[in-house]
Amino acid sequence: MKDDFIFGLRPVIEAIEAGKTIDKIFLQNALQGPIYAELKALLSKHKIRPNYVPVEKLNRFTRKNHQGVVAFISDVPFHSIENILPEIFEAGKTPFLLILDRLTDVRNFGAICRTAECVGIDAVIIPEKGASPINSDAIKTSAGAIYNMKICKEKNLAHTVDFLQQSGVQIFAATEKAQKLVYDVDFTQPCALVMGNEETGISKEVLHHSDEKIKLPIEGKTQSLNVSVACGAILYEAVRQRFQG
Repeated sequence: MKDDFIFGLRPVIEAIEAGKTIDKIFLQNALQGPIYAELKALLSKHKIRPNYVPVEKLNRFTRKNHQGVVAFISDVPFHSIENILPEIFEAGKTPFLLILDRLTDVRNFGAICRTAECVGIDAVIIPEKGASPINSDAIKTSAGAIYNMKICKEKNLAHTVDFLQQSGVQIFAATEKAQKLVYDVDFTQPCALVMGNEETGISKEVLHHSDEKIKLPIEGKTQSLNVSVACGAILYEAVRQRFQG
């Protein structure tokens, strides 16, 4: 992680002004001063939402003089699905999207992106808050596939789901609580697959907004699959349908 973050008021300001992609930024609660005000204005200008945290959290990132500011840098640019989706339709493609709801393990994220790129996913959508950092570990696990993906970071996934539905995209939520199997839905239409957090699954709000709840069959005594393995299995069922179609 050390190679992926910078700290200190002036270094972070300079990074933003240089056009670096800020994955996450953490600010100490109740900071004050003219340089801090300059940073806040810059964050507002670039629509970067900071996370306000106690100093103890910042100290876990580094014991050096962070001045109350730690920013994680990503080599990967972020997009907005509202800009990407029209481009997909205009190119004559049937949208094939992946929504990752608060995945926290960077290796799971990297492995999923590797599979997603292989199957031709048009965009991977993640939330601004609660998602794993897109750092060197994620990129390495993806075998560099992340560089070839459109990563969309969205403020509210439920609102994003609403936007996709209004645009004609069917939303399939993968959950063990589903009754319908992945083999019983139509992946040949414009669609997005939602995969949830490793521990708690898909958030209630996103699950409520989804069109269909789907699951993989589990025949053994182990009642669940690793999220990256489950995602790969579902994506390749979608690919099978799309090739046959």
